[in-house]
Amino acid sequence: MKNLILSNIRKKLILSAILTVSLGLTSCSDWLEMEAYTSDDIETTFSDEVRADKFVQGCYRGLIHNEMYYQLGMGETVMHSCEDGSTNNSKYMICNYKFDALIPATVTTIYKEQYRIIEATNIAISNLNKMPETNKRNQLLGEAICIRAFCYLNLIRIYGDVPAVYAPLEEMDPNDENTFYPKRSARDDIYDRVISEVQTAINWLPWFEESDYPTPERITKQGAYALLARLALYAGGYSLRWNLETNDPSTLKMARRDDVSRIKELYQIADDACFQIINHGTNSLVQAHENMSGFQYLWYNHCQRNFAVTNSEILWETAQYGDVTNSQFTTYAQPGSRGGKYGSLKAMQFMLPTYYLSFNPKDTRRDVSCTSYSIYFLEKGSANDTWVDVGTTYSCIMPGKFRLSWCVAPQSNTERNLDIPILRYADVLLMYAETQNYLNNGPTEAAKNALQEVRNRAGIGEELTIPNGQQEFEDAIVQERKWEFATEFMLRSDLTRMNRLAKELTKTKQAMKDLSDRKNEYANIPIYRLYKFHVDAQEYGDKFLALDYIDLTDPKEVEIIKSIPTQKEEYESFQNQILNIVKAHNITVNNGDKWYPVNMFEAYTSTYNGNSRKMVGFGAGFNSLQIGKIIYTLPTGSAENGGKYPTWIESADGSDGLYYGFQENKSELCPFAAKSPGHPLVDNPNLTQLPGY
Repeated sequence: MKNLILSNIRKKLILSAILTVSLGLTSCSDWLEMEAYTSDDIETTFSDEVRADKFVQGCYRGLIHNEMYYQLGMGETVMHSCEDGSTNNSKYMICNYKFDALIPATVTTIYKEQYRIIEATNIAISNLNKMPETNKRNQLLGEAICIRAFCYLNLIRIYGDVPAVYAPLEEMDPNDENTFYPKRSARDDIYDRVISEVQTAINWLPWFEESDYPTPERITKQGAYALLARLALYAGGYSLRWNLETNDPSTLKMARRDDVSRIKELYQIADDACFQIINHGTNSLVQAHENMSGFQYLWYNHCQRNFAVTNSEILWETAQYGDVTNSQFTTYAQPGSRGGKYGSLKAMQFMLPTYYLSFNPKDTRRDVSCTSYSIYFLEKGSANDTWVDVGTTYSCIMPGKFRLSWCVAPQSNTERNLDIPILRYADVLLMYAETQNYLNNGPTEAAKNALQEVRNRAGIGEELTIPNGQQEFEDAIVQERKWEFATEFMLRSDLTRMNRLAKELTKTKQAMKDLSDRKNEYANIPIYRLYKFHVDAQEYGDKFLALDYIDLTDPKEVEIIKSIPTQKEEYESFQNQILNIVKAHNITVNNGDKWYPVNMFEAYTSTYNGNSRKMVGFGAGFNSLQIGKIIYTLPTGSAENGGKYPTWIESADGSDGLYYGFQENKSELCPFAAKSPGHPLVDNPNLTQLPGY
């Protein structure tokens, strides 16, 4: 029976890998000409390099599950959940570190999918090793090794110590219980093995410009070096550890591995890997062009799938095979659209206002990563309706790197033909700055130059001083990574490996409470903002970046805009008063221009904000927004909430609020879903979840 199970698993994996590639990359005639599936397909698949290549391409399919960005991409002091419904839904709970046995199967699916790919790579590695050695064979082998290593990195940083399997199921003993129920392996052992394998694989991989690949959707030497650096930093960093023999909860602790010399060696491995990419000299940060900042030009062209622009910076990204693959990626991580050409897609994630306000005024990354608008209609969304980019409050600023309007036109409104970025040259620079700082007990000139390069592209190279102390420089790296890599999937676990998670979460929650109370560094934060009314053309490829706005601080101006009229006959006179304020800020007012005030600390749906939008023409949709209701119907300010914090910041009884479930020694791992047939806790009893839960 077990032999039959192994055979069926093998068949499914082989067919899945071949179908993945064939449907996405080959023509219809090519697909029809393929040989029928037989029992000896494993031998057929690896009988020549062309077929083997198709199988390896299939190993990339599903490499990054949507929930890695959605559920596990939050709770990192930058992005947060605004999922519709009550605040006890899974996304909201995971975001706030409230883990329990009822977390749904979406998290478990990540676990399952990573092992599916690991099994496929195990098949590839085993069978490629049986083929005659050629440059092409070695290249494919290198790709498979790197894919497997990346899967183990994902598993460890999400789940901790996990079973390690390095051979195909068909080559394992069906009578050995470890075949179907492998025990967990120590993370250090897994890291050390896959790091060694990637070091070997790098030798087999070509540099990107020497490959025949038009895009970095497949691993080349640059991507492998960057992956090696990331692996080594995680292997040498902090993580949640406990005694695997006893599963004693009292042994839980955040710690590095015990071998200090190995930690230093790992940082040196990461340092050397980054240096190889930098020294090679073919990669660079995308720079300003076509009236766009370098950062906007990078992400606009990423959304446009203009690889000729992005190939210099993006070292590895997961590819789209066909129109629907990964179609849900970032569907919820964008400004939100109520309809029209873009369809109705809600933003279910928002950017914490403390993050939005943390940017230097000259930092061009803020308006790319954060959008203070949503796409909505003036009336009911009829075919002849007027679509606008409507300004929002502090409580509903949304992610912006993967916005709908920047993308190429999809097959349908629910599909996004958008690659998922994994490794960028900016990451290489900041990892290099980090390793140089660690290895030399303070920042070297090379470390400072690497950080400076990232800041220069952002427009703040002359605005911020680069620290000289080791700890201060690390602090700067942590903050720079937040500004640079928001919504890119690694920040949460980066904070863990740097042993900064507890500190950063505590700091962020206090900052949000200070902002709500308008005290300390937020004592003078503007309450009112004027947004310019902006009609949305609803065209894919639109380069629109951000709404024009004015933060009002002059008491006289504030006093004027406080009194929003409620009668139509008063609208024109009030609009004229607003336009006079705009002119006083040296902004040209053209015929037909309209501006409207927003109380940034009130809910989007407050009476004042609703009446303000009515004043510039909003009708039936005046109080609606395409973002989850948990956030946009609630204020940011405590004064605007009856003298208490809104529940999404902190509830009085501690049952809700930012990171309300956080416990320092229970925060790294997500537990598995409720037990059911097919669940790891049923099928794999040796894989117990974190004993702290």
